[in-house]
Amino acid sequence: MNPPPFTPPTITIGRPNLPFSLKWLVYGPLAVFLFIGVSSSFYTVSPEAEAVVQRFGKFQSIAEPGLHFKLPFGIDTATIVPVRRQLKLEFGFVTRGATNPDQASEAPELERDMVTGDLNVAQVEWIVQYTITSPKDFLFNVRHPAQTLRHLTEAAMCEVIGDRTVDEILTIGRNEVETEALIRLKVLLAKLNLGVTAEQIQLKNVHPPGPVQRSFDEVNRAQQEREQMINEANGEYNRVIPKAKGLADQRISGAEGFAVQRINEAEGDVARFKQLLVQYDKAPAITKQRLYLETMNEVLPNLGSKIIIDEDAKQFLPLMNLK
Repeated sequence: MNPPPFTPPTITIGRPNLPFSLKWLVYGPLAVFLFIGVSSSFYTVSPEAEAVVQRFGKFQSIAEPGLHFKLPFGIDTATIVPVRRQLKLEFGFVTRGATNPDQASEAPELERDMVTGDLNVAQVEWIVQYTITSPKDFLFNVRHPAQTLRHLTEAAMCEVIGDRTVDEILTIGRNEVETEALIRLKVLLAKLNLGVTAEQIQLKNVHPPGPVQRSFDEVNRAQQEREQMINEANGEYNRVIPKAKGLADQRISGAEGFAVQRINEAEGDVARFKQLLVQYDKAPAITKQRLYLETMNEVLPNLGSKIIIDEDAKQFLPLMNLK
């Protein structure tokens, strides 16, 4: 009896039929990898900012506002810089809820106390307003640009405060301190090429130290009262003096007009008298009679109802019956 023929086994080549859990172990990380790559490839720049793009830490380009693409997985990084917004730094105080993380210091009380030129102590609070004009210079020229700007501003203010007395800082010298500190800060920023433009420095509050606060308040109150009294006196002067000058000018003008009138009348009387004198020389009796009649013509109408009798009349009462 012959044995059956040998049949080789059939081998099927294809995908291995992996269990469901193994599929997640294989395809899950790949999906996460792709999702992270796609989500980190796009970024948006707001209208008030620009983005500084770096590739492996080296400067690549400046991105304008809008949606942009970059290489994922940390190959490209985009740093958003608010170049179209005015920023500010606060010194000596803190405003809660600020959006700028570098706006205030962690220890504002250390920035507040300053020594003046007359070796007094003043507590100064101020702000500086600035804009970032070159985001590349702002990020790459110094290690910590915002802190550097803060230190430069504090140095400029300390220098200006140290050149003035405490009375000047508390009263009349505030505007000069702001202007000079801004000028010195601009010079420092230009030397370091920080990419920042300082626009304004404004003193907020300037106080003497706590133990002498009451004395300084009394001095300031006295100075304010002095200025008030000077202003009131100047106002009274400006009210009375022009009025007196106007009245004096009016009286002088009236006197001058009266003098001209009297002179003209006198000259007219002289001229009329000269004419009468000429006529009198020609006919004395007639001229005398005419002058008498003219005078009576002027005087008698002003006498009212009068009865004139001759001085030789012996009786007066019968004449009254004629009425």
